[in-house]
Amino acid sequence: MSVGFICRIISFALGLLIAALQGYAREEAYPNRPIRLVSTSAPGGSSDAIARTVVQQIENATGWNFVVDNRAGAAGIIGYGIAARAAPDGYTVLHATAALVINPSIYRKLPYDVHRDFTPITSLGSAYGYLVIVNASVPARSLKELIALARNKDTRLLYGSPGVGNTLHLAGATFNERAGTQLVHVPYKGVALVFNALISGEIQVLFSPPAAILQHVQSGKVRALAFTGPARWEGLPDVPTVAEAAIPGFDISGSWHGWFAAGKTPGTIVDKLHHAIRAAIFTPKLRDFLKASGYEPDGRPPVEFRRFIAVEVKRYADEVRKAGVEPQ
Repeated sequence: MSVGFICRIISFALGLLIAALQGYAREEAYPNRPIRLVSTSAPGGSSDAIARTVVQQIENATGWNFVVDNRAGAAGIIGYGIAARAAPDGYTVLHATAALVINPSIYRKLPYDVHRDFTPITSLGSAYGYLVIVNASVPARSLKELIALARNKDTRLLYGSPGVGNTLHLAGATFNERAGTQLVHVPYKGVALVFNALISGEIQVLFSPPAAILQHVQSGKVRALAFTGPARWEGLPDVPTVAEAAIPGFDISGSWHGWFAAGKTPGTIVDKLHHAIRAAIFTPKLRDFLKASGYEPDGRPPVEFRRFIAVEVKRYADEVRKAGVEPQ
């Protein structure tokens, strides 16, 4: 073996070592520039409010800088596609909801693969459940009375949601299946339109996150009959669960909010993001904000969140199938 060949081997090995050390140094210095957070809701929406509140808390605690990039529309697909194509360097992070894992069962072609294109970081919080709401003119004062009305072939009751295949649509479809009712789904282009339709009487029923509809319940414009979660919502303790009121064992706990990095993002960067997020969401201010918004703070480790996502993909695929939603 010649001296020149040995020197080339040593030079090559040193090059690999230097490259590895440089990569490690870059990860150690992370972040050294602003992080883009892709939010799949419009500014001012409840999801965007949660994203921005978490960002603010992280910035205050760490000195990191974020830029929130709102990419609303198309069931989040626009924003999910942008985040999926991002470099795996931790400088593009995605704020996602359950739509991320529902879409594969709704749409035949997507610009992302849930398992391949994203690295789960953590869940910010999981929803307790949904309130079963009716317009004040509906002659039902209890869930049993609503079920009786909705089973009557001469009564046509409509329920709304912000589009086909979202969590509110599937909650209603699951309720129909379990209760033997015939509520008719009406999709709208946004949550605000759904609320307006319910208050005006254009639709009669809504499955809603509790915090979003609470002011209208308190004003008497709409009436809360039950809560879909495993226990009563503390904001309306007199409203029974669906399981208590009419359907034993019924439990729909609702959606969630989570952060994801691009696929193949280094574990050291994912861990840094996880620690910063978890510390933020368990500060008293942010914990109270999440609870008031109807979410239980989470912050589970990336490995656990990845397992959770895999289960959610399968669970919602089953719900979509039972709801009879044809892939688009």
